[in-house]
Amino acid sequence: MKALLLLLLAQLCSASLVPEREKDPEYWRRQAQETLRNALRLQRLNQNVAKNLILFLGDGMGVSTVTAARILKGQLQHGQGEESLLEMDKFPFVALAKTYNTNAQVPDSAGTATAYLCGVKANEGTLGVSAGVTRDRCNTTKGQEVTSILRWAKDAGKSVGIVTTTRVTHATPSAAYAHSANRDWYSDGEMPPDALEGGCKDIARQLVENIRDIEVILGGGRKYMYPKNVSDVEYPHEEKHRGTRLDRRNLVQAWHEAKPPGKVAEYVWHRRGLLALNLSRVDFLLGESLHPRVSWPQLGALGGPLACPGVLGQLQWPFIPPKEWGYPVRGCWYLPERSCHFLGDAGTSPKDLVTPLGMLQALHEAVELDRAIGVATRLTSTQDTLSVVTADHSHVFTFGGYTPRGNPIFGLAPMQSDVDRKPFTSILYGNGPGYKIVAGERENVSAVDFAHADYQAQSAVPLRQETHGGEDVAVFARGPMAHLLHGVHEQNYIPHAMAYAACIGSNRGHCNAAARPATPFLLPFLGLLFLLC
Repeated sequence: MKALLLLLLAQLCSASLVPEREKDPEYWRRQAQETLRNALRLQRLNQNVAKNLILFLGDGMGVSTVTAARILKGQLQHGQGEESLLEMDKFPFVALAKTYNTNAQVPDSAGTATAYLCGVKANEGTLGVSAGVTRDRCNTTKGQEVTSILRWAKDAGKSVGIVTTTRVTHATPSAAYAHSANRDWYSDGEMPPDALEGGCKDIARQLVENIRDIEVILGGGRKYMYPKNVSDVEYPHEEKHRGTRLDRRNLVQAWHEAKPPGKVAEYVWHRRGLLALNLSRVDFLLGESLHPRVSWPQLGALGGPLACPGVLGQLQWPFIPPKEWGYPVRGCWYLPERSCHFLGDAGTSPKDLVTPLGMLQALHEAVELDRAIGVATRLTSTQDTLSVVTADHSHVFTFGGYTPRGNPIFGLAPMQSDVDRKPFTSILYGNGPGYKIVAGERENVSAVDFAHADYQAQSAVPLRQETHGGEDVAVFARGPMAHLLHGVHEQNYIPHAMAYAACIGSNRGHCNAAARPATPFLLPFLGLLFLLC
């Protein structure tokens, strides 16, 4: 009798969760027909040349994270959540990317960054090099370097930039400019003697020397730019923030000295310094904060040298080309990155760098990235700007438990375990630090604040740090040639498609005819065949 009452109560509550309009079959039919009409409009392919390229990268933003972030966004707007739309959801073309490294089923961020930036799959832990390079072995690097889409854009005369909420020498951004047998060689202070003797360069040095005219670089990790034991400008009494360089070089000074005469280069390490700049007179900008999430969160549109010499315009994380640029022929390439599930603290040592975010923080990071995507969507034109949103890899993050419609995304499942008779949160991890045993049993989450920002969701396997996941990640595309990103692809295909759209890199045979208007009612498959002929 008790079970029957509970069943009836559950059915009653479930019925009350359904919005009235959704009870009408016509609501769903109208919605489907509108979606169908929008899909039919996509037969008119956008084959314009992409003057501007933007690659949004959510570090660790797997499909389950995207779904949970969508629900969170809706709930933050006082909705139930499931019916909400992320800005990336509105992009008309979606693909899946296979993220494995050449020697790893479940990838790391260095090998994946080499794939989606350089167009070549690589071994885990290596940056900007082919799979012929073995991790940690400097002597395998020579002749195996591969260039990135940032370099291709630079060679085509475009302005380029990188903005990240982790350090600028982290695996994701550094694959755009560096070539390294080990992603952890941030400065020469982290390199073994044999690598130094073999002539390999640390990543921070390559940031300054390899591509000297990157217009905008914003992130963290400034201690790798300064001589060993030099006190930090912001935290002079904290040893962990002191410089790490053994060669005694000041790479910030070297960055300044490498700029052409007559050009203004500004280095900032705090948001106050950035906002104090006369941006109309800045040509090159390097910002390294110990708190990049705070210093470079929403700062205006990165303009200026990304459009015309001598003008920086307004600043914002991430890069948004302002309308007043007029979308010049030379255009730009930009990589904004935001981390999900992992927190890259630019001021910590390499061993302390990657620590799991609380589940609440991780999803809020994804929502913030999506907010930036929305700003970019509003300020750019699909006629000349190709925007791509993707992730480097997934995480072992999931949510389930037969939760009812509108259940708080950080809330409990509506049932207890039928094994240990304890409640559990909808969000769980396959492994990580959330594994807790109390008095010989699984921790009772009803006794803790599972909605706290620092709460780490329960995991099945105890690990100090949660791992990456191995499943495919989504690729969302909007703008010229966005239809080339469809179906299931190897991850290294992404920069090739973007380069083709922008007529940069090696595959430019189609470019003389690429500026023609879109062909009406051409089926995507036939259009693709035509473009590749």
